[in-house]
Amino acid sequence: MSLLNDGEKCACKLLEKLSISQPTLSHHMKILCDSGLVKSRNEGKWVHYSIDPAGFALAQQFLGQLSRFNIADPVCCSKSSTT
Repeated sequence: MSLLNDGEKCACKLLEKLSISQPTLSHHMKILCDSGLVKSRNEGKWVHYSIDPAGFALAQQFLGQLSRFNIADPVCCSKSSTT
């Protein structure tokens, strides 16, 4: 994701920066696209990727809500006495 911080990148440019194969990049980018964090657009035979601001904002909101839970609290994570 950090490679997309400064804007849209062609898959070919991402591959230049990463030590992975093209199929591996495609697999991971599909997961990011399906999750809504990244969007893609086709231009000829190339795919260009960019951060999806709306999806990224939702992810930040969700992660922020997680901070309300105190996982260090033993009561939160202990087994119920009825089990």
